[in-house]
Amino acid sequence: MVDPVVHIDITGPDEPVQHRFYAELFGWTVESRGPGYALVRTGDDGPNGALIEAETASVTIGIAVSDLDESVQRAVALGGSVVMPSTDNGWVVKAQVSDPAGNVVTLIQA
Repeated sequence: MVDPVVHIDITGPDEPVQHRFYAELFGWTVESRGPGYALVRTGDDGPNGALIEAETASVTIGIAVSDLDESVQRAVALGGSVVMPSTDNGWVVKAQVSDPAGNVVTLIQA
């Protein structure tokens, strides 16, 4: 079984500039959900995501997994580390791990 990319978080320090950039460059729909957070609709076939205001820029992919706890344990066994333990944010249950190079990946309970 392949675990699909289902979400993308893009962070940056200037919220209006980020919103305009992604809306105008790619035609994505940007829906503000309050200060510092907007939902992004990328189109019919792409994963959706969020634009998040933050001091530093980053892109984090979210991957749907069938067993969140097992996937976190497997990531650690493969040389990664836990960045954020399993958390229910009211929409999804997710965790974040880093790969051996330090890239952060969000694991989302399918």
